[in-house]
Amino acid sequence: MQVNIFYCKNKYILYEIIVIYYNKNNYLEDFLRWDVVGIKRIFLIVLDSLGIGAMPDASDYGDSDSCNTLRSISKSKFFKVENMKKLGLFNIDGVNCRRKELNPIGTFARMKEKSKGKDTTIGHWEIAGIESETPLPTYPEGFPVEIISEFERATGRKVLCNKPYSGTEVIKDYGQEHVRTGALIVYTSADSVFQVAAHEDIVSPQKLYEYCKIARDLLKGKNAVGRVIARPFVGEYPNFKRTANRHDFSLEPPQLTMLDQLVESGKCVLSVGKIVDIFAARGITEFIRTKGNKDGIERIKEFLNKAFEGLCFVNLVDFDMLYGHRNDVDGYAKALTEFDKALKEIILGLKSEDLLIITADHGCDPSDESTDHSREYTPLLMYGEAIKKGVNLGTRQAFSDIGATILDYFEIEQKIKGKSMLNEVAK
Repeated sequence: MQVNIFYCKNKYILYEIIVIYYNKNNYLEDFLRWDVVGIKRIFLIVLDSLGIGAMPDASDYGDSDSCNTLRSISKSKFFKVENMKKLGLFNIDGVNCRRKELNPIGTFARMKEKSKGKDTTIGHWEIAGIESETPLPTYPEGFPVEIISEFERATGRKVLCNKPYSGTEVIKDYGQEHVRTGALIVYTSADSVFQVAAHEDIVSPQKLYEYCKIARDLLKGKNAVGRVIARPFVGEYPNFKRTANRHDFSLEPPQLTMLDQLVESGKCVLSVGKIVDIFAARGITEFIRTKGNKDGIERIKEFLNKAFEGLCFVNLVDFDMLYGHRNDVDGYAKALTEFDKALKEIILGLKSEDLLIITADHGCDPSDESTDHSREYTPLLMYGEAIKKGVNLGTRQAFSDIGATILDYFEIEQKIKGKSMLNEVAK
């Protein structure tokens, strides 16, 4: 074994060149493995909508006290998450859908949402240290006439629909009229969203983004929705299909976040997926938008091989967008199984001072009659050489404990909400 040490930016980078024998291919190969001495990295992965059971106030949000995203998908024959099991997924308080791991290699907790809401924006903001006392506005009857009229005036296009709708059904029901007239399809959901759908042959994605920016400027004050979302689609009736050119225009976080503090302290904040949109690009030093879970997982692997000090913040959206909202239990189970397969490689790619944190932002039980998000506890799985194995952190009282823990790990004075868990798990 040959070991080389290089000095870089006040840190020591250790490279080990190891000879490995591959019996399958019957040859010797040099393998380059690197580690960084003194550089800390955290990989925070949000499995969008992987709830683990109804919170006590679920009924206040129109949800059944039996909603449980993890339990529902665990009944699928496609569900196999051995690596998450090893980390302690089934050892979390209240999780009883599969056998517990006897010797979990991670530490784990059940996260309670303190904020008022059950949507992506509120959930991610709380992870980053903002506890929202009032929910973002929703529109079960559609948007007010004054908002729609002003949007029509500013865009020069009429509006179709203007009510809560499934994203796939709305283009099926209104797509033909949109193609014929050029009117924009505006719809919402149980979340705080203003969504605009348009066929790419009628309205280019770039033009649609301009219209969404107009909506974002209009939706302020009492109508400050969490996200304005561009939803381009293609094809011909009845086979319209949404494209990967979705773009979110989020409300800027109203308070300081963990991301802001990291950047102010000179750390990198790398965004994978829609994180950059959720935080309106604030507190982000580098971002990559993705086309789905598979793309997001590949980006994680790339960043595992990147020397940086700071946070890689990832959202894997397919669980929610493709399966939770479409009541597709088997699809959800397959997607989580695919992530679990990749998790082994992700864990192996961690360096000596890296932390891996896996969590969620809300629930979206695909077995429920509703296609909306559900008010659920979320899981926390944490792994790294710097923390103890098998620690049950119980039920945490806020998602913001995650942001507080991240700042604590980087030894940054906490100015956000939350209670660090580091003292309970640090070696």
